[in-house]
Amino acid sequence: MGAALATAGVALALAACAQTDRIPSAFLNLATPQGVALSDLPGWSEEDHVAALRAVRAACSVSHDPEMPFVCADLPASPDERAARTWLERNFLAVPLAGQGRLTGYFMPIYDAKRRRSEAFSAPVRPRPSDLPAADQTVGGRATYAQRAEIEERPASDALAWMQPEDLFFMQVQGAGVLAFPDGDRAKAVFDGSNGAPFVGIAQPMRAQSLISDSASSADAIHDWLLAHRGEEAKAIMDLDPRYVFYRLTVDDGQDPAGSVGVRLTPGRAAAVDPAYHSPGELLWIDAYAPTLAGAFPTYRRLVAALDAGGAIKGPVRADLYVGRGETAGREAGRIRHVLTLYRLEPR
Repeated sequence: MGAALATAGVALALAACAQTDRIPSAFLNLATPQGVALSDLPGWSEEDHVAALRAVRAACSVSHDPEMPFVCADLPASPDERAARTWLERNFLAVPLAGQGRLTGYFMPIYDAKRRRSEAFSAPVRPRPSDLPAADQTVGGRATYAQRAEIEERPASDALAWMQPEDLFFMQVQGAGVLAFPDGDRAKAVFDGSNGAPFVGIAQPMRAQSLISDSASSADAIHDWLLAHRGEEAKAIMDLDPRYVFYRLTVDDGQDPAGSVGVRLTPGRAAAVDPAYHSPGELLWIDAYAPTLAGAFPTYRRLVAALDAGGAIKGPVRADLYVGRGETAGREAGRIRHVLTLYRLEPR
């Protein structure tokens, strides 16, 4: 699902304003790694340490750290809260990463769909074209394949399903989703390649045009605007993002998807990161605060495993938190735009 869900997370958001008063100044702009006891992490005492072990267990199956097999061999099967906390503190140190970035959220959306085109369900879920390059590529910042506006003009006789235009756009931002048909059937629309164009968030240009305000630029607000202005007006905004995603349909098993490293994502304990800076299964402590979107949770402080990646997740201090499936998860994900301080957990 990788890029996939994460691609956006909801990456329609911009980076939040940086704040540096939440961690000791000694931890900022480090030239060399410096271990920090987990007990000194902001929010560590409020963590659900038993739940945190689920992130560790997921990481154990894919971690590239040569020390992790020794740690994983000692992973307790069913500890209580006190035992879980003690085990984590005994086995790991935290290394703060220099600078600050942003946390966003992503989810597995569930959208209404139809087998045949209708006036409202006019957007085709397209399969991977036979002439699409074997891998996503860009040359000089331009896609090697056609861009969104051009693809949408093509006939869609091979459409896998039909969706409402703004729903398809958001599913492409997330990368994948579940399609719910009128007869009760459901299918997963699984990422099967893209046109290779870079993701471009539409929130900033919408704010610049005063279509939405900064505090009301959540995913819900953007989706509502696109729905209210369906037609040429909404299409012009969606076309600002040249990236286009293709799909294949699989059976919906009702479970959370697998991330790009092949491990099923655990809501609240898995994150998409930039693989240029983080290895598969890397354990991270996220300290996210100062939300800019109305209705957001004030802080996210927890241990997560790096199990996914996405085209919009770039940089060392950047994470996209997977929060689950469906409408409730979607509302939460769409409001996550927080200042992020990130720590890498390393075996002692």
